[in-house]
Amino acid sequence: MTQVDTLDTPLGERRLSKLKWRCRRGLLENDLFIARFFERHESGMTERQAQAMETLMDLSDHDLMDLFMRRTEPDAGWADADVVDLLRLLRV
Repeated sequence: MTQVDTLDTPLGERRLSKLKWRCRRGLLENDLFIARFFERHESGMTERQAQAMETLMDLSDHDLMDLFMRRTEPDAGWADADVVDLLRLLRV
């Protein structure tokens, strides 16, 4: 299996559970965006999306909220195409 194939495999239950725990935030507003995302997409979530989510979770709560609210856009220095794609899903 190639690296690309591995990234596109669905998340297992344990990995998904750990990711949800990692996504808990200090701002309720961020939690609402993230909870809505998981309600809609967790059943088909891939490792690629999980890695993009991990990148977003490295941001501060206020920086993350600014992205969700479209006050800022992701910086090309840390956000690759997978992060941008995931952010689109989170913003819907």
